[in-house]
Amino acid sequence: MTVVATGNKARTMDFQEEGDVGYVEKTLLHYIENTGDTDMIFLEMFKSSHYQDLSLSEWLTHTPPELVMGGICVIDKATLDAMPKEEKLVVSPK
Repeated sequence: MTVVATGNKARTMDFQEEGDVGYVEKTLLHYIENTGDTDMIFLEMFKSSHYQDLSLSEWLTHTPPELVMGGICVIDKATLDAMPKEEKLVVSPK
């Protein structure tokens, strides 16, 4: 699991054992990837009565391109245009 904070800071944790627990502070971007060779069961809990999800690509593609390419992150227009504009629940590597 990687957690990204402001100021271009990120922390990656490699969970190994059943029952390992990670914590993501409110509003921080986070990314989960199964790097093992067995199925992963992932449970995400929120201390809220309302759930809202927004994928990174969905957020970036709905932000003005000039802001994305020159301010938030440095990517080219072709990469931005190739990003899915709608949320994908599961994305498989090619």
